[in-house]
Amino acid sequence: MVRKYIDCRQFPSEMNCTVEISADTDGEVEDLAVMHAVMTHKHKDTPEFRNDIRGSIRSREEAMT
Repeated sequence: MVRKYIDCRQFPSEMNCTVEISADTDGEVEDLAVMHAVMTHKHKDTPEFRNDIRGSIRSREEAMT
């Protein structure tokens, strides 16, 4: 199974956030990452910001157990 993820540690911040968000789809990761960024880091939910988030989503193979 391929999981999508974004890791807040990829982005410099004063709070040294260590949140990682993962899901099965890019859309799920995008929505949760934007919600986290707006609520925690006070970013604005703009089309440009969402584009940046989409560009930072990565894929990871996970072993099925």
